[in-house]
Amino acid sequence: MGIKDERVLTAMFNIPRHYFLTSAFLEFAYDNKAFQIGAGQTISQPYTVAKQTELLELEKGDKVLEIGTGSGYQTCVLCEMGAKVWSIERQRLLYDKTSPLIKTLGYRPNLYFGDGYKGKAAFAPFDKIIVTCGAPFVPEALLEQLKIGGKLIIPVGEGSTQVMFELQRTSEKDFTRREHGDFAFVPMLMDKSRTR
Repeated sequence: MGIKDERVLTAMFNIPRHYFLTSAFLEFAYDNKAFQIGAGQTISQPYTVAKQTELLELEKGDKVLEIGTGSGYQTCVLCEMGAKVWSIERQRLLYDKTSPLIKTLGYRPNLYFGDGYKGKAAFAPFDKIIVTCGAPFVPEALLEQLKIGGKLIIPVGEGSTQVMFELQRTSEKDFTRREHGDFAFVPMLMDKSRTR
């Protein structure tokens, strides 16, 4: 489907996607489809995972912030490619379910239950940031936590589809922006106590 980075394809080949799905979906685990994983969330279709990962242009050892741990599948792909991962999940049900699964598979990302809109300033700056849910806007905190030369991959939009954006930080205040087509994600959840 146009994915050219062999490292991405190899990482996805090495990770058993069926581990991240409920038994009801096991026979479809390797179809190019998204599936429910609980708490109203989904595991993205393999093409979406591959595309977002390819756009990151990961280098081994990159510090990566992931917003939306979800099933943990994307997290494991990042780890398999040699990234140092900090991942935030807003849904307690998924955080509690996913954390032990990722460890069982032998990966050791830094996992947090919290608000993805705030990022993880204590560990910034990050080489790369990936958002795996549809954001209504690009959170300012994530831009601030990106190192100069770093890249943010984020689907933006409030409808049933979002536009995949690639933002690269070129200086303290400047970013370049490229669009990579329409994708469908569950909405990025906002902390209800958060004020804007």
